[in-house]
Amino acid sequence: MTTAQATAEVFLTAFRALPKPEQNAFLFTIIKDHSFREDVIDLAIAVKRSGEKCKKLHAFVRNFKRDRKN
Repeated sequence: MTTAQATAEVFLTAFRALPKPEQNAFLFTIIKDHSFREDVIDLAIAVKRSGEKCKKLHAFVRNFKRDRKN
């Protein structure tokens, strides 16, 4: 486990130990910050799509160009 992973684990453990109202207050504070909000959204999308099959770049570009013509 790296130092960053260990630090993240400590923060997560502390977060889980908080009562629900304090957890919500913390999350609300993060969501209010535009930069953090974008990061959270990006991570959520990455986790959600992590099981999807990868597409080859040339196939994506070909389909993209085809769809732009229509």
